[in-house]
Amino acid sequence: MSDTRQIAVTVNGTRYQETVPVRVTLADFLRHQLGLTGTHLGCEHGVCGACTILLDGRSARSCLMLAVQADGHDILTVEGIAPNADTLHPLQEAFRDNHGLQCGFCTPGILTTLIELLRDNPDPTEEEVRIGISGNLCRCTGYQNIVIAALDAAKRLRGSSGASRP
Repeated sequence: MSDTRQIAVTVNGTRYQETVPVRVTLADFLRHQLGLTGTHLGCEHGVCGACTILLDGRSARSCLMLAVQADGHDILTVEGIAPNADTLHPLQEAFRDNHGLQCGFCTPGILTTLIELLRDNPDPTEEEVRIGISGNLCRCTGYQNIVIAALDAAKRLRGSSGASRP
């Protein structure tokens, strides 16, 4: 039995066919094999949320998945959130404008988590945002500006602030 497998995944809109060791995590595959280092590894136990990506549109802890489990699936990482290299996503703009990050280590996982939350609930309450990001640990911000940024992004995405939608 071989220790590698051929997988085909779509990551941030780009299709990849890669040979991967059967025991490599999806996080390590994204970071080391595809060079997408925005997905961070914190606890490597699925607790901190730093490695959160969207798998077929749903949040998943990439440190808990094997790359071979992603075969045939669509993955969105933080690098794929912006519509293009010159334009930030409204969520990224809101984080910038509302000081929603400090060191930035947790930010990729929080952003991907919020992409799903705001897609499924375009007008969340503060409590719903707090519950939505409760699986993402941040040691720097105290979460207040993250919540403010998420609520601002929701308005931007609904078109309330005059910002364009992606």
